[in-house]
Amino acid sequence: MIIVAGPCVIENDEILEEIAESLKPLNENPKIDFYFKASFDKANRTSLESYRGPGLEKGLESLAKIKAKFGYKLLTDIHETHQAAPVAEVVDILQIPAFLCRQTDLIVAAAQTNAVVNIKKGQFMNPTDMKYSVLKALKVRAKAKNEVVEEATLENALKYKVCLTERGSSFGYGNLVVDMRSLVIMREFAPVIFDATHAVQMPGGLNGKSGGDSRYAPILARAAAAVGIDGLFAEVHCNPKAALSDGPNMLKPKEILNLAWQILEIQSLITKENYANH
Repeated sequence: MIIVAGPCVIENDEILEEIAESLKPLNENPKIDFYFKASFDKANRTSLESYRGPGLEKGLESLAKIKAKFGYKLLTDIHETHQAAPVAEVVDILQIPAFLCRQTDLIVAAAQTNAVVNIKKGQFMNPTDMKYSVLKALKVRAKAKNEVVEEATLENALKYKVCLTERGSSFGYGNLVVDMRSLVIMREFAPVIFDATHAVQMPGGLNGKSGGDSRYAPILARAAAAVGIDGLFAEVHCNPKAALSDGPNMLKPKEILNLAWQILEIQSLITKENYANH
């Protein structure tokens, strides 16, 4: 089970290291493929005054320190094509933000690196149509190896290191819902990670800032695990109320540790059921 966890954005090195320290049990669990997540720039904030992060250069320095000290694999998002190559030198997964999931040049730039490409499903997207975003990355990587890919399949996505993340769909204004069918649909053509904390986000719900309700994140995560997922994504902060971005929907370290154990238990039950059916 892939588990991606960490703060929404890099605030400073001290807070980043505190959060990283609290997540060591995830990295030490042999049943978990752990990735530490933090953004160096939140380019899609509601307000111009919202905190965005330290920027590319300083952000990569901070992430490199985490990798050096804890040995963690890393995930971060990119917003512009020129960021792909330098970021891929530090992190293991390049994430395409949900609102950029159709941005061809960005996906191509990410696919031209050696990093895993994780494309988040846009809140406005039909899950079936995400296969075309996956196919963009697959074709770029296949061409680099003098190979040809004509369709997005789970087998091809695994071979060329491309995955998808579900984070909910817009439901009216300022709210998201998760259609669990999308997990099944998208898993036909790529491994699927479920983003539990962004799924409970309320965009623009706090007068120019995103609101949310983290109480529902574990509930949705358990439901997604019962449907069948390849990974879990959750933003984590030691003091969510003081977080500079996405505080209302973030989990505390203890909560993600408990949730990870529950997800593994659910996954184990599903595996046993599949064996019984055969």
